[in-house]
Amino acid sequence: MAINENMAQSEVRPDEFQPERHFYPRVRNAVIHPLVRFFMDLGNKRVADRYCHLHPEAAPEAVHALLSRPTRWFRWAGCDLFHVATERGARRVMVIETNSCPSGQKSMPRLSERQERGGYETLIQRVFLPLLCRPGLPAGGLAVIYDKNLMEASGYAAMLADATGETVHVVPFWDREGQPARVDDGVLRVRINGGWEPIRACMRYVTQRPWNRLPALPRTAMLNPVLVCLAGGRNKLLAAKAYDLYNADVAGQGLRINAPQTMSDVTRGEVPLCVARLGGVAVVKSPYSNAGQAVWTITNSRELERFMAMEQRYKRFIVQALIGNKSWSSRGTEGSLYHVGTVPNRHDEIFVTDVRFMVAASADGFQPVSIYARRARQPMASTLPPGADSWSMLGTNLSMRLPDGGWETETERLLLMDGRDFNTLGLGLDDLIEGYLQTVMSVTAIDRMACDLVTSSGRLRRRLFRSLTPDPVLCDEIMPD
Repeated sequence: MAINENMAQSEVRPDEFQPERHFYPRVRNAVIHPLVRFFMDLGNKRVADRYCHLHPEAAPEAVHALLSRPTRWFRWAGCDLFHVATERGARRVMVIETNSCPSGQKSMPRLSERQERGGYETLIQRVFLPLLCRPGLPAGGLAVIYDKNLMEASGYAAMLADATGETVHVVPFWDREGQPARVDDGVLRVRINGGWEPIRACMRYVTQRPWNRLPALPRTAMLNPVLVCLAGGRNKLLAAKAYDLYNADVAGQGLRINAPQTMSDVTRGEVPLCVARLGGVAVVKSPYSNAGQAVWTITNSRELERFMAMEQRYKRFIVQALIGNKSWSSRGTEGSLYHVGTVPNRHDEIFVTDVRFMVAASADGFQPVSIYARRARQPMASTLPPGADSWSMLGTNLSMRLPDGGWETETERLLLMDGRDFNTLGLGLDDLIEGYLQTVMSVTAIDRMACDLVTSSGRLRRRLFRSLTPDPVLCDEIMPD
């Protein structure tokens, strides 16, 4: 499914929300799976009680506090999770990536027939509207800025217009010259009728290097501020460090973020050594990309040589243990993990999948907003043939970058939380609870990192950031305060 993102800016007025514009056609006709609906209606208290029952090592007061504690900066998030097993068959939910501008609304069936706007309404009502009450906001209008995913960006704009009774500007903001948005003295402005109108609050769906055209902490209220991207929401290197710091802090409470073994601050010349350390099988990532871009699965010498021959924008990488099949996964410090995958289809094929959890964090704590899954293009081989294309069996992201800068979405690999697709995932209620807790912990860890990166006067602590992310190219891209 190709979507033309290169459209002109527009305005959305109240009473213009149309489900056919903001949900995939399959989703509008889908019926939510009863187990997923049950999970979404559980509430944090019952989720915490069940989690503690399954994890006797976890301190109940810590789990309840985790779900009820509001975040400072990271209020809207999505976490990509793998359902994996150890060599002895023990199952785990692993955090692969946390996103600060996550998709998901257009892929989530309605919980009830009355909920026409789905998670759009949940997020705007619970998280965005309270931002409008923040003291010291500049005078101005409301906007949604985006560089991809127009379907959801315009959905947020329509919902925001309904919630406030105001006209909302939908403004493209790509990484190129001559854009209809800019920032002056910390205030976002959009070009309207030849002039530059100030914006007091905006929803941000800008995902591609947003730090080179938006300040980390603007005066305009922004969901989410770019600070969150730098702290781990679009910075996998700093996210890995945030997870480690969080795990060290809560170890005594029996909590832990499950993430693949990760080596950070790796130069390109060091990559072959790190791959060898993991048994010759690994994942190499440019830490500052998203949507499945700049991720390389290394399972043979040809794939490693291909990576080493590529021109790279940034100077530092992360190398992670690769989770594949039980016979061809990385061998890390805690052994090997392998994908549980889908229930075998009629051809006896098992596909790698991931699950995206979108959550909202407000004054009342966390709440799940939407869930969907994605599968790889090709089934997972039990034995990896020489010279095989491992990415086709392991890569699950649906977004593909087109030569003209636009995006294409392979919706045929989208798995919904409906009665048909959910059953193929092999997940149960306790797996959903585990995924929710892993998501909340990862978001909390990145929010803590974001707090550490802000001075008492509300500015980015650039010296600390440079020491934590020693990549001169990235640091030079960050827009001045």
